[in-house]
Amino acid sequence: MASQLPARADAPDAPRTIALVDDDRNILTTVSIALQTEGFATRLYNDGDTALKALLDNPPDLAVCDIKMPRMDGLELLRRLREKSDLPVIFLTSKDDEADEALGLSMGADDYIAKPFSHRLLVARIKAILRRSDIVRREAEAEESQDAEPLPDPIRRGRLVMDPARHAVTWDDAAVSLTVTEFLILEALAMRPGVVKTRNALMDAAYHDDVFVDDRTIDSHIKRLRRKFRAVDGSFGAIETLYGAGYSFADE
Repeated sequence: MASQLPARADAPDAPRTIALVDDDRNILTTVSIALQTEGFATRLYNDGDTALKALLDNPPDLAVCDIKMPRMDGLELLRRLREKSDLPVIFLTSKDDEADEALGLSMGADDYIAKPFSHRLLVARIKAILRRSDIVRREAEAEESQDAEPLPDPIRRGRLVMDPARHAVTWDDAAVSLTVTEFLILEALAMRPGVVKTRNALMDAAYHDDVFVDDRTIDSHIKRLRRKFRAVDGSFGAIETLYGAGYSFADE
C-alpha cells in the first residue's frame, strides 16, 4: 500500500521543492525559472527512469511530470511511484491526450494541465495541491504534539470510516489508500449522505477557488474513487450519480 505523505525534513520556512520531469529542456528551463520566481526550489529530470529513483530516495513536495517521455513515460513513472508513495503529482499532457489524462488520474495523479499552458495556471495548481497536502501534514504533527487540541472524530458512514487526522480510510475494515484530492472529495460526499453534490461543490471542496478545474477532472476523480473501493469490495456502489446534477453518498 502507498505510504503517507512524507514529513518535511527541512525548516518550516525553507522553500518548497518541486520536481520537474520532462524530456523537453526548454520546458524544464522556463518552468523552473517561473517557479523559482515564485519562491520554489526546483529539481530537474529529463527522463522518468532517473526521476523515479530520485523521487523515492529524496522526495520533493510535489512533482510535475510530462506523460510522453523516452525510456520511461510519465504513466509508468506514476504507476511505480504509487506503489511506494503518495507524493502529489501533476501531469503535463497534450490537448489530444484525453485517454492518457483519464488513465493518469485513475492511476493516482492529483491533477493535469494541457500543453500549451500558462505558468500562472501551473503555479496556481501547485499551490492548491500543496495546501491540501499541508492539511494532512499539520494534522499528523498535531497528533504527535502533547499540547495539541483533541483530534476530530472519525467519520463513520455505514461500512465507511474516514479519519481526517490520519488521512486514513477503510471500507469493511479494509484499508483504501487515497490521495489528498480523493480524500477531500469523498469527505465532502460522506459528510452529508444522500445529498447530491454538484461538480462545482466538489470542486470547491477539493480545490482552492483561484484554480479552474473542469467537469472532466471531477468525473475522473470519482471514477478513480469507485475503482479503488471496488478493489476491496466488488459490489461497492455507495457513490451514486444523478445524471445532470452531480454525485451523492449512499449511507448503507
